[in-house]
Amino acid sequence: MASVYILFSPNLNKFYTGSCKDLTYRIQQHISKEFFKSFTSLTDDWELFYFMDDLEYEQARSMELHIKKMKSKCFIF
Repeated sequence: MASVYILFSPNLNKFYTGSCKDLTYRIQQHISKEFFKSFTSLTDDWELFYFMDDLEYEQARSMELHIKKMKSKCFIF
């Protein structure tokens, strides 16, 4: 099963949308800046804003891409 998630950074006032197969592990990767050149490595104050679990991986990816395609904070709220 997979998840789609949205993180929020108060410092940057930005959202990050992603999808993964293991949400707990993936969030830990963001917090520890495992991918040091990624967008989420810019700050360490990421908060889990929203998530949806128990999805098929293809469905989670599709939702992630749809959210990113909207390019609007209004869509997230």
